[in-house]
Amino acid sequence: MSFKNVIKKKNKLLLPVSWLYLTGVRFFNFLYDSGIKKSTTFSLPVICIGNLSVGGTGKSPMVEYLVRLLKDHYKVAVVSRGYGRKTKGVLVAGSNSTAADLGDEPMQFHRKFPDITIAVGERRVQAVQAILPHQKPEVIILDDAFQHRAITAGYNILLTEYSNLFTGDYYLPAGQLRDLRSNYTRAQCIVVTKCPEQLTPGEAHEVTRSIHLKEHQVVFFATLAYEAPTPVFDGAALNLASVETLLLVTGIANPQPLQKELEKYGKAIQPFYFDDHYDFKESDIDRVLQACKALPAGTVAIITTEKDSARLQKFKAQLAAFPVYALPVRHRFLFDGKEKFNILITDFIKKFEKP
Repeated sequence: MSFKNVIKKKNKLLLPVSWLYLTGVRFFNFLYDSGIKKSTTFSLPVICIGNLSVGGTGKSPMVEYLVRLLKDHYKVAVVSRGYGRKTKGVLVAGSNSTAADLGDEPMQFHRKFPDITIAVGERRVQAVQAILPHQKPEVIILDDAFQHRAITAGYNILLTEYSNLFTGDYYLPAGQLRDLRSNYTRAQCIVVTKCPEQLTPGEAHEVTRSIHLKEHQVVFFATLAYEAPTPVFDGAALNLASVETLLLVTGIANPQPLQKELEKYGKAIQPFYFDDHYDFKESDIDRVLQACKALPAGTVAIITTEKDSARLQKFKAQLAAFPVYALPVRHRFLFDGKEKFNILITDFIKKFEKP
């Protein structure tokens, strides 16, 4: 199947509004390209992960991939905006931090990697400056920062979803592009994410040709690899043999790949979908629990994502007595790309020269 046949639908009726949006994006980039606005460079390896569009392209799994790759060899820090948090300014994750303090994704990183520095700040330059003298990181990973340009990263990883490549997308609100399509040239590495597991070399070549890689760029293809469900609260591993119904509770940009994965289990699925980064309410939890109680005990399980589970922690008193599980996900590189990708990242760090 050609990738052209799976591109998401666009709303051409909104194109006039998109042109206005594009004017603003071009002006923003002009300020940096012309030097009117300055970009900060730091004297240590900075890796930026981002995309050109809104929605889920797999940035969080890529952050985690890099952390696993580097944390045993370098002192790693992750810097994020902390989308959806209730706090302001720069904040470094600590033992008492919550998703309300940090945002759901930084809290997810903190729970999984408590020994590395996780910092959030609306202005990433200030966040980096705040952690440099105290945490003394050796490598900084910028989460979702490609379009901001306030920091010039030494290495940029651009993610684009296979079913909605930036090459064929429209600008907001007609499509999902939030940044100039031409800015892809600033990336050293492009990862096409959420690819079909059976992607053929011919289909990959077709995608590569559509991107028009520059000499300094390399492209990789990756699929999402889901792992076994893990308890969100205390509890045993999920026993699928006795489960007949899965209640899928999630507030992510695109829940369809997750539902498709759960369908492999051959169980009935009741979806409870919310907006991306949704702040769950008591009424939402009550509705889920009512659905859970309506089914025979032992035949139902609540499934969510790791990102959502960070926001569900505040409802532990209500949920802990029920079978609630998170489905971890990782990037799996296709065409034996893992080793090459790892070498590119580690070589960048090893050969980094202070400006």
